[in-house]
Formats: sequence, C-alpha cells, structure tokens
Amino acid sequence: MLQVDQVSFGYDNAPVLEDIQFHLEAGEHLAVMGESGCGKSTLLKLIHGELPFEQGSIRWKDHAILGPAFNLLPGAPFMKYLAQDFDLMPFLSVSENIRKHLSLNEPEASDRRAEELLEVMDLAPYRDRQVRFLSGGEQQRVALARVLAQKPELLLLDEPFSHMDHFRKNQMRQDLFGWLRKEGISCICASHDYNDVLPFADRIMVLKAGKILDLRPAQEMFQQPARHYTASLLGDANLIPVQVLKSYATTTHRIVVYAHELKVSEKSGFGAEVLQSYFLGTHFRIQGRLEDGGSDVYFYHSAPLKAGKKVFLNVSLETINKRLPI
Repeated sequence: MLQVDQVSFGYDNAPVLEDIQFHLEAGEHLAVMGESGCGKSTLLKLIHGELPFEQGSIRWKDHAILGPAFNLLPGAPFMKYLAQDFDLMPFLSVSENIRKHLSLNEPEASDRRAEELLEVMDLAPYRDRQVRFLSGGEQQRVALARVLAQKPELLLLDEPFSHMDHFRKNQMRQDLFGWLRKEGISCICASHDYNDVLPFADRIMVLKAGKILDLRPAQEMFQQPARHYTASLLGDANLIPVQVLKSYATTTHRIVVYAHELKVSEKSGFGAEVLQSYFLGTHFRIQGRLEDGGSDVYFYHSAPLKAGKKVFLNVSLETINKRLPI
C-alpha cells in the first residue's frame, strides 16, 4: 500500500503542493485530475523519488521514499514511472527497447515477456523498427511497454495517451487498464481527459492550486460533484441557481447540472435563447443564454437549433434534490 502523509513541495519558495495526504490500496487505480499547473506531474515525481519534499513522508508498504538527497537514482524496483517525455533509445528497435529492462539471466522468460508486451501494446508489427522512425503515439506505446516490462507493483502514469490518435487511444485504454487489473498492479494516472478516468479509475483526486480539493470514488464524484470546478473536469457542466430551475424554490443555492441532464421542451421549463449549435456526431452541443440575461448554459439536443430561438429547458427533481447541499 502507498501512504502519502502531509507532503508539501515548492520551487524557489513558491508552493506547488501543500499538505497532500492520501493512501492507495494494493491493486487500486487512482486518477489525479486538475488544470495545468495544479501539481499533478509534481506529485508523481515526488512519489517516484525525483524531488525533495520539505515535510511529510511517502511510503510503499515498509519502504520509505526519501528523494534525490538519499538516492542518486530515483524510483525503486517495485515502481515504474512513465513521464511525458518517453526517455527511449532512438537507435534501438522496439523489441530491444523493451528487452533492455528484462533479465539477461532468463532469456526464455524474457522472450515470452517481451512478446506479451508487444501484443498488449499492439506493437508486434514494429518489433524490429528503430524507435526514431515511429510516430509520437507509437513511441508512447513503446514507453508503456518498457515500464511494464518488469511487472511493477506500482505504476505512475503522466498523461499516458496524450500522443495517440482517438481510435488508438480508446483501444489502448481498455487494453492497458484491463491488463493492470488482471495483474493486480496499483496505478496512479495523472490526466486532464475524463475518458481516461471515469471508465477505469476506482477513485479520483482533484487538485487545485496545489491542494486536494476532492478525493472520492469516481462514480460518486461524477454523480454528486461538490463543486462546479470538479464537475467541469468530468464533463459539460453548468452552475445554475435553483430558483431558475424551480421558480417556487426558496433557496439561493446554485447547483451543478450536466449538459446531458437538461431536456428541451417546447412549452414549459425555464427559458433560454440559443446562441450556437455544435455538431458532435451522435448529437449537438447547444450553447444558450438564460432568459433572465444571466450566464450561458450548455445542453445536448438531437438536432441543431437556430440561433435566436427561444427554448424551454427542464431538469428532473431527482437531479435537483441530489445536488442540493444536505
């Protein structure tokens, strides 16, 4: 189990992370989300032992992570870290890059392991090609195979699919996270893309300005986001006053309503003026403006709506009650 206790870190007296505390169970998958500069990559580097932290402690089971002042080489045998720069050997082949991290004393077992990873990462056709001739997405898959070569107990991933095309990314997410589940490998994945997170993470940690803003099971966080910021990381989210949603309401609270939770009606609901329609393939994302001259609102519809058209929007009472503070 990973235990991070009250860890803080900063550059040149400017705090980057403050009082970070959480644990990770064996085999658990934790996603770390937040806007650029919130500290996601820094957190992974601290856990990997690349950066010195001013206070707190980091432990994996009985092993203390002490940082560069105590270990010349970061990391430990039980963990692997995939950074955004892949650190591959460009003049070696794909297979050779993977085998560099496998035992020379057990050639048959290493051969089987290399072949397994070539298949998992869909790299078999490129096994003999030098890495320098691969695309960015292909290189990223080689880097993933390399960090998995020794089957770590803990895997740290920093935007692991950022260089892949949409089709490859979808398949690779399923293959990689499914394989990690099967092997019982714990994983922390820093990502800005909720498609990397919602289908695969057990829990989500949201960082903002260097602090943990929220840390809960993924499904719970999506269904009951405590803040608009959190919800906006997980989908198209609006923050709407309850009195707009239900005119008889006496509360002044504003609640999160996702775009897919708003339904268009011709006759009843709260009014909005259509500003723009965006085609998303299976549906349209509509940008509107609340009738009372307030903020913009986003909702989905099966067809485009003409700019300037007035529509009525509804959200279920169940959704409203679920989002209201207790």
